[in-house]
Amino acid sequence: MTQTLELTQSLIRCASVTPNDAGCQKIISERLKKLNFKLDPLRFGEVDNLWARYGTEAPLFVFAGHTDVVPPGPLDAWQSPPFNPDIRGEFLYGRGAADMKSGLAAMIVAAENFIQKNPHFKGSIALLITSDEEGPSINGTQKVIEWLTAQKIKIDYCVIGEASSEKTVGDQIRVGRRGSLGATLKIFGKQGHVAFPTRAANPIHLAAAAISDLTKEIWDNGNNSFPPTTFQISNIHAGTGALNVIPGLLEIEFNFRFSTAVTINELQTRVIKMLEKHGLEFDLQWRTPALPFLTQQGKLVAATQSAIKKMVNMETQLSTGGGTSDGRFIAPTGAEVIELGPCNASVHQINEHVHIQELETLTRIYEEILTQVLK
Repeated sequence: MTQTLELTQSLIRCASVTPNDAGCQKIISERLKKLNFKLDPLRFGEVDNLWARYGTEAPLFVFAGHTDVVPPGPLDAWQSPPFNPDIRGEFLYGRGAADMKSGLAAMIVAAENFIQKNPHFKGSIALLITSDEEGPSINGTQKVIEWLTAQKIKIDYCVIGEASSEKTVGDQIRVGRRGSLGATLKIFGKQGHVAFPTRAANPIHLAAAAISDLTKEIWDNGNNSFPPTTFQISNIHAGTGALNVIPGLLEIEFNFRFSTAVTINELQTRVIKMLEKHGLEFDLQWRTPALPFLTQQGKLVAATQSAIKKMVNMETQLSTGGGTSDGRFIAPTGAEVIELGPCNASVHQINEHVHIQELETLTRIYEEILTQVLK
């Protein structure tokens, strides 16, 4: 039983469904106290956050991550209870095994190992941990960054332990993420009897051409760092439940994952113009967007590439794919930000799991990154 595996199991036992930390940060804090980390628990609203720092000098190297997980879903679909870590063969099963309690554990053990081997290194190491990444992400990392800014604390390098790898640990690292823009669209019609359609206005029929246009539109062609922007309808609802009633309202929820080749204002303006072109009566409520980010490719990216090459003899791919992450709050401060974690094939799924060997590989890579950046 390695330290990283043991710590991952301890964290999985905490049923930390967002935004509940469920004791994860207490476990982490007690461990970091032994190394003389200065701990600042930061609670905003119902969200627990932790800022833990070793050292006072620059440069400041930060490991960032989250203790919260998504709900497990139907418990009877799991082969073992989701918050009872279970080793079966070469894999560790449990909610958060990949996203991202194993990443947190590897970061902590790597920091411990590095400090013990290098007690007089140049710089500082900190951990920024939140229980609000899987939720609305309002009182988590975003608020911690605001607190750090008020304290005049500047992050130089940041590694986020999100499950970034595809087939094997280190085969890709995230150097940026697309933005996310969602909305709820209401199309108004007139309710009536299906036998008398001339006396009603079916919003589904009225919106059909506009929906087709939205799904076929090429929003941009991407750029050297990002793939093209995508548009997806995630939910659609209309009707009273009766077979013989024409609905009076159609509700659609949709989402853009957008690149830096287009702005939020451009997307919003183009959607509105397309709806107006079809003469629809509508209401459109936009959700708080997540902006795209792209890190500067400096010392951290080079150190990460070198560490992966040294530890697993692999040339890593630089990627901006996947969903959003808390990197969008950290990158605007000027920090170099990358995401590196275990394989992501089972994240958010029933029977989420991680290969046990990945835990040790990831720990060694993290420690080597620290060595190359700070020693």
